[in-house]
Amino acid sequence: MVPLTDSQSNQLELFKLIKEKTAIQANNKNGAEFSNPAFAGNKIRPIHRWVPWIAGFSSDFVKDALHEYLHNKGVVLDPFSGVGTTLVDAVLDGHNAVGFEINPYAALACHAKAHAHRIDINILQKNMLKLKEFYKDKASSNYIPISEPPKGFKTRAEFYSPAVLGKVLIIQDFINSIESPDIQELFRLAFASTMVRYSNYSYEPSLGRRVSAGKDNIEDFPVGETILNKLIDMAEDIAWFKKNLPASDATVRIINASFFEYESHLTPESVDVIITSPPYLNNYHYNRNTRPQLYWLGYAENPRDLKPLENSNFGKYWQTVRGQECLELGFLLPDSDLEDTLKLLRTLHAEKGVYGGNGWANYAAAYFRDCHTFAQGINYALKPGSTALVVIGNSILQGVSIPTDVYFGKIAESIGLELVDIHIPRATRVGNSIIQSDVRVTKAKNSHQLYEAVVELRKR
Repeated sequence: MVPLTDSQSNQLELFKLIKEKTAIQANNKNGAEFSNPAFAGNKIRPIHRWVPWIAGFSSDFVKDALHEYLHNKGVVLDPFSGVGTTLVDAVLDGHNAVGFEINPYAALACHAKAHAHRIDINILQKNMLKLKEFYKDKASSNYIPISEPPKGFKTRAEFYSPAVLGKVLIIQDFINSIESPDIQELFRLAFASTMVRYSNYSYEPSLGRRVSAGKDNIEDFPVGETILNKLIDMAEDIAWFKKNLPASDATVRIINASFFEYESHLTPESVDVIITSPPYLNNYHYNRNTRPQLYWLGYAENPRDLKPLENSNFGKYWQTVRGQECLELGFLLPDSDLEDTLKLLRTLHAEKGVYGGNGWANYAAAYFRDCHTFAQGINYALKPGSTALVVIGNSILQGVSIPTDVYFGKIAESIGLELVDIHIPRATRVGNSIIQSDVRVTKAKNSHQLYEAVVELRKR
């Protein structure tokens, strides 16, 4: 018998892992993922499926936009990259891509996904097989992990059960031993993207205790097998990425900073198209909801480390501005009722203090102030005649309908951009973050409906 080469041996072992993965998936029904039906397609697409994320837009939308607005190789910018949908599809289409993302966990996902074609699959496979043997050996022995849970990570209830925590720490020991930075990055992402699944918390869509959502705590879980399954998906997708990547020297740059620092990172009028979706006016707290990843990946050691992210977040958060006496809009917007809407909000439920209308008016004012700065950044970055597509949803605060898309379009016009059109691809959008929240005080009227718009702008 002719002996197998190392590569053939790796492939054989990987095939066995894939068979094991199929069997585990058939029996594992405990997984908790983000719920976001509008973008469900991304959950099964190569590369895009790596990280569950509540916000963003579909890969199909990005591809259609690139084909419509960029006929030659150009520079694609996403000021709010999330986990990199725009960046990945720009690279696959042969364009140079630039993305801003303040959340370091999301920025890690952007980097790993957009640079996936640079991974040596043989080295990845070898490390996957090493993980399988390491985990099998350590989990079945009296091994005491070197790694420890992040000391500053505090939760109201036990995040991992003792059995699960022991397995997680074994995984951490192995990840820390990986020599290749690129391979280690993939393993870190495989862990971070699955870590809530085997915890006693879940996304509903905000992060909360499983018991609060009527779910049982997870006493034990096949942690190593779950992470290996994720790595198998990644290996398959990397091979697909390499096969489908056009023959171009496209570059990707991920900037772990606020887009409001655009002048420090971008040359004026250097971008051919912007495709993005800023945080909506719904108070979805991205930093709080990624606390597990931020702490376990080493991006935060105590609550003070999260403050800069909260203060730099687009639109701030209701919690950060609600206590101010009166946050002014700070700019003029002719032919708009935005000021009147803010004044109306301030008159509602004064007896509720920060939970009343003034707190929510401050939140809305902070949001639209940032919309103004965002529009200035678009005007700075775009080449003359180029297009920006901004996906944005409306909101309902204190029972008052806020047409965010209309206001943003007028703000963009006020700083010199051309408002080409406002498209409404989703006339009905589900949003529970604050629509049904008791802190909202007043429920939305039946005649009010959430929708999603694409604001199309052009640099004159």
